[in-house]
Amino acid sequence: MTATITAFELSPDRGQGLARDMRVRWAFEEVGQPYDVRLVSFGEMKQPVHLALHPFGQIPTYEEDGLVLFESGAIVLHIAQRHAGLLPAQANARARAISWMFAALNTVEPPIVERSMAWVLERDEAWYGQRLPAVEGRVRKRLGELSSCLGDADWLDGAFSAGDLMMVSVLLRSKGSGLLDEYPNLCAYVARGEARPAYKRAFAAQLAVFTAGASVGRK
Repeated sequence: MTATITAFELSPDRGQGLARDMRVRWAFEEVGQPYDVRLVSFGEMKQPVHLALHPFGQIPTYEEDGLVLFESGAIVLHIAQRHAGLLPAQANARARAISWMFAALNTVEPPIVERSMAWVLERDEAWYGQRLPAVEGRVRKRLGELSSCLGDADWLDGAFSAGDLMMVSVLLRSKGSGLLDEYPNLCAYVARGEARPAYKRAFAAQLAVFTAGASVGRK
């Protein structure tokens, strides 16, 4: 049975590949597995049918053979554990790759999301200018630590893994801020991720959804 994931009917990222279903699409492409996509509107995400799949009313979700998952990290890990291509065969290397997945989501992503949400929701507030340096300082701290750890390596721990997939996905969210540009090795790292054929296929699939939705909206 082909797995089905949910994605935005009209993504707020405007086709930039930042919506979290992109991570799942990329994982499927890396392991060479087909998947179906069910598009949901913002209204549908808060309805009982979708809440039964995702208790917090978000995307993506994953359904296959009676299994329902939510949270992009959990879904990518499930895909990586079921199909070869995203986790090393050697036990310790496999464990390290999973650690990098958690680091991407729990350590690096939170300050990046905090910064982006501050810009979206708070930039018109009088105190925004005073708060921004502290917010960006937290992003720089994490990016600096990651930059030091990566050094001149291509990937975080040997060959490309699910850890890199999640980390690149997270770092892409910081490109618009200009902060990533301060770390050339991280920029090159992200560019290597974007150059992977599997990433390109996943990006094209997500962009096609936004383009089609936007076209309908203009009619």
